[in-house]
Amino acid sequence: MMRAFSLLTVLAAGSVLGACAGGVEAPSEPGVCYAVERGEEGKAPTFNVVARDQSQIEFCAARLEEMRLRFLTLGGNRREVTGAYQGQFIFIDRAGVWFGKSLDGSRFMALARTGDGRLAVPGAIEQEPVGPGQ
Repeated sequence: MMRAFSLLTVLAAGSVLGACAGGVEAPSEPGVCYAVERGEEGKAPTFNVVARDQSQIEFCAARLEEMRLRFLTLGGNRREVTGAYQGQFIFIDRAGVWFGKSLDGSRFMALARTGDGRLAVPGAIEQEPVGPGQ
């Protein structure tokens, strides 16, 4: 009886882990920056090379931001871009740049937009002092 319970526990844990691992993984080729085109419902996304020989994820984000701005100047209306770099996803929107391990999971902010739309490290953006006598 105990052996059957242990076997069921292992099988249940394996199916839960398998369900989590079923998501789309970002390509992990060193130094290659990709733009990600999400597929239609039920279809896999497409990864298109934007730049090679990028030494850091922030440089890839800069290439994706350049691409986004270029499309906007050509009359496009897409304000959000998704990319990938060495196993991580990059999300660019009106608030800034976010990194995440999956397309639909949690993200953390890497770069925030300044008042004039440029990108900067969040802690580097100076705020106007607010308070009495300021």
